[in-house]
Amino acid sequence: MRITLYHNPDCSKSRETLRLIRAAGIEPEIRLYLESSFSEQELLILQQKLQLPMAALMRTADALYSELGLDAQDCNDNARLRALLEHPILLNRPIAVGDMGACICRPPERVVALLPFT
Repeated sequence: MRITLYHNPDCSKSRETLRLIRAAGIEPEIRLYLESSFSEQELLILQQKLQLPMAALMRTADALYSELGLDAQDCNDNARLRALLEHPILLNRPIAVGDMGACICRPPERVVALLPFT
């Protein structure tokens, strides 16, 4: 069983998600996305695995989201993708991707759907 966790150690929800994964006996691959940037391809694959619009991958309540005009009616997924490439802090974290699917772990307990039954 493999799980990749898009993780921000400063985020309590991200830390709790990591704790739940480890409690299931899995050591995830931890992707510290704030330390090493996303590639465009990586974000597009992540969006595809989540099966969500780009806006759902973003922290829409963050002031930066509106400052960049990402809340405008004419803003599209391409503009939001570019914004995430430039401002990875806007990622709606944590995100877990595993053999059983992918999810934004808000609340952290959502990760349980990706864990094997023990």
